Amino acid sequence: MERPAPADVPAEVQRILETLWSNGHAAYLVGGGVRDSLLGRAVTDWDVATGALPEQTMSLFPGGQYTNRFGTVTVPTTAPSDPMGVEVTTFRRDHRYADHRRPDSVTFTDSLEEDLARRDFTVNAIAWGRPAGQSTEPHWVDPTDGLADLETGVLRAVGDAKVRFDEDGLRLLRAARLAAQLGFDIEATTLTAMAATSHTARWVSSERVGGELRKMVAADPPSRAFAILAETGVLEHALPELAAQRGVPQDKITGHDLWGHSMATVDGASIVEPSNKTLCLTALLHDIGKPPTFADGHFIGHDEEGAKMAEALLTRLAYPRHEVARVSALIANHMFSYEPRWSGAAVRRFIRRVGRDFVDDLINLRRADNIGSGLPPEAGHLDELASRVKAELDARSPLSLRELAVDGDDLINGLGLKPGPAVGELLERLLGSVIADPARNTRERLLAEARAWTTRAEAAAE
Repeated sequence: MERPAPADVPAEVQRILETLWSNGHAAYLVGGGVRDSLLGRAVTDWDVATGALPEQTMSLFPGGQYTNRFGTVTVPTTAPSDPMGVEVTTFRRDHRYADHRRPDSVTFTDSLEEDLARRDFTVNAIAWGRPAGQSTEPHWVDPTDGLADLETGVLRAVGDAKVRFDEDGLRLLRAARLAAQLGFDIEATTLTAMAATSHTARWVSSERVGGELRKMVAADPPSRAFAILAETGVLEHALPELAAQRGVPQDKITGHDLWGHSMATVDGASIVEPSNKTLCLTALLHDIGKPPTFADGHFIGHDEEGAKMAEALLTRLAYPRHEVARVSALIANHMFSYEPRWSGAAVRRFIRRVGRDFVDDLINLRRADNIGSGLPPEAGHLDELASRVKAELDARSPLSLRELAVDGDDLINGLGLKPGPAVGELLERLLGSVIADPARNTRERLLAEARAWTTRAEAAAE
């Protein structure tokens, strides 16, 4: 029995198909949107392949953009699934990938089968639509048996797997990521080809590696993708900072080296707070500083070294600066040690040092680290610490200079001080006093304290 049409195709995407069909052109839905629709997954974008040449597509969709040499016209839509527009690409053959990244040249063709034969995996080489000049109902086209692979949960390269991966090293990363996202097994010949061509990952741009990394840490479980990269040797070419963890001894879970600990920790982060992908990324990188600091069975200073390495790595991978800073700060602070005997002032100093906006993530990072160490997530009295932190935050305890009841102008005008570093130092001292006792945060009390300190300092200087 013929499969039903893809579900939930947006009306504007359907309109694009109908426009191409009514003007005598073959047009098909292709790629990841078709795959995800068949799997019942949310579709993030729909792509169209057509026999129409780019100039013909542009004439049918005057608002389209054609700024590449691969036959892709981006047709604008208002569909939520395609906020950047729908890519309508002419059927094509690719020729020689000298840089292992993109074809040196393309040739347009009128054959859908030729177009599908150049694609990466069989599950991405399934099409739904109809050919040119025919009034037949739209139907499925599956020359590489991708539908069968979807049914059995297998990721298989189209044609010669070694050729596919040698053409474009990004496909190595995509294979690991898709297997993790979809919960698929990589077919044996395809997996062997990944190992044989792992070196081509060196040709993938850092930005594209970063894009795949972001999707990998969002998989469930995230470790699945990284295990495939490590098994095939792709990891050392694409993310050597992570590969360096393999084989480094780690006395936490029997049989786990440092790499095993990091994998268990990133999976732990996905359990502790599944929607927080920055937390998962931080968990993946939290011990990245251990290999270069390993000496005599210890990793002294690995938190600080790891923060620097994570900053350099994520910057290279074109992550946004605010996310780089957040991950780096969490790694720099992840070796804290809480004791129930901490005073309220100690809890407030902890929040001040870490940052009000970072402290919840830091506690959850430790929970994930605990899981990765074979401990209960709450080990180290973390639930108690989280409760005390929440109480301080709910009480809006002053923790920063901007929350003081006085500012630099108050000190200059009220005490006759001259502008300069001494004013800043005095404000920091007042903040320390307020963190010790929030009740001191009144203008009168702080000015009195500042006046007393200033008077004593002047007397000592005489």
